[in-house]
This record gives sequence, C-alpha cells and structure tokens, in this order.
Amino acid sequence: QAQLVESGGGSVQAGGSLRLSCTASGRSFSNCAMAWFRQAPGKEREFVATFVRIGDREYYEDSVKGRFTISRDKARNTMYLQMNSLKPEDTAVYFCAADSRCTIDFGRVSRAYDSWGQGTQVTVSS
Repeated sequence: QAQLVESGGGSVQAGGSLRLSCTASGRSFSNCAMAWFRQAPGKEREFVATFVRIGDREYYEDSVKGRFTISRDKARNTMYLQMNSLKPEDTAVYFCAADSRCTIDFGRVSRAYDSWGQGTQVTVSS
C-alpha cells in the first residue's frame, strides 16, 4: 500500500527557513499530481503549492509566492517544500498529498487528492 511520509518540520524564528520532505513508499507518484497543504489550529486545511501532473509546472497560494518553492526528485520518489522568510502566520501542520489515480492535472482543493501523509508541524515564532 502506498504511503506518504513528511519530515523536516520544526520550530524557527520569523525570517528563518525550513525544508520539508515527502517521501513515497510502495509506489511511485512521479507522474501524478502532488501538492502541499497546511492546517492551522481552528482553521480549515488550505492549499500551499502543487505540481501539474505533466510538465511539473508549479502553482502557489498567494501568501507563499516568492517565499516557498516546491520541487521533487523523481528518482528518490520525494517531494520537497523549501520555505524561506517564514512568518508566524505560516505556523501549521503541513501535509503532502498525491492523486494516486494519476487522473487530475493539478488541484488546489484537498478533495482532489486521495493519498495523504500524517503531517509535520511547523512553528514560526515572532
């Protein structure tokens, strides 16, 4: 059974950086849409960044544009989220997601994805 595992979360001060990783096991998602979402306490899960299934074009939520970069290493079956210039409002649990059926081109809503990691906590202090 396919599994996604996030790592790399932690606590940083505002202005700092973190790099999150999402490693897939059990199968490859290299030709599937994948994305990062986040959920802050008391808030709904929100879209952060995604790859288009074919061509790897990237899309970002407006508040992270220019600060976050999504990338992936298909040989390692791993997706990354480089987060720079972190702000306290970036504090959340970050989840990686994949469309295991490899049918959508990309998605900015959580219901587009059916495989999810367990999440990794990112805390940014002011």
